[in-house]
Amino acid sequence: MSAVAQQVEALFLQMVLKSMRDASAATSESASNEMGMYQDMFDKQVALTLSQHQDLGFGALLKRQLSGKSAPTLAPVTPKTGAATTAPTAALAHSPKQFVNQVLPLIRRAAATLGVNPDGLLAQAALETGWGQRMPRTADGAPSLNLFGIKAGAEWSGTRAVADTVEFRGGVATQRRTAFRAYASIEESVSDFANLLKNSPRYHEALAAGSDTQAYIKSMGKSGYATDPEYANKLNEILNSDAIQSTLSARTAAL
Repeated sequence: MSAVAQQVEALFLQMVLKSMRDASAATSESASNEMGMYQDMFDKQVALTLSQHQDLGFGALLKRQLSGKSAPTLAPVTPKTGAATTAPTAALAHSPKQFVNQVLPLIRRAAATLGVNPDGLLAQAALETGWGQRMPRTADGAPSLNLFGIKAGAEWSGTRAVADTVEFRGGVATQRRTAFRAYASIEESVSDFANLLKNSPRYHEALAAGSDTQAYIKSMGKSGYATDPEYANKLNEILNSDAIQSTLSARTAAL
């Protein structure tokens, strides 16, 4: 019974956090980043931690109300990218289907030059941008068009887009300001990502996966491309989603 009350209390806290973020987004004009599908998951983790370690009073009430009833079934959460705390960015696409149709031809060409299955790259682009709906903006407000969340290190001489992100250190999520590369087009973004994979020894194993998408995803997960220890699992979750599978099936049937 205690576990049931705690679960419902965590869900309530998650809804409160989401409402607060939505209210902030509606009134803020500042730029935001959603690079990496972490915001909802971060809020969920915070809510669960609070319900486990803080006495907010809801748990005791729920235990009394839920006596003799089964635990509520929580709907699965579809992760969203990023960890931004400010207003949402301009969308590249307004639905997963539109996003896939827009970027897949470019990704297929890049994958062909790399010798890998494009599905893994597509899953990364969807994960890093929240299906094209959220990307960081540059200082002048232009969308970065950064499909793969590539950071702008000292070697990057192009335009930058600085935004808040969630990074994992020792399995613990923390927020930090991060600079990302910005591009003039999504073609440039896909090409730059392909060059990154091709020219860095870190990703040789991923490229050696060839047509084996699972081998590619597993290798990317342990390559350090992302600090999230669940990166590979999230890529698989997206790859197996109805959004990608139904769109890919429709495109194949149309050929």
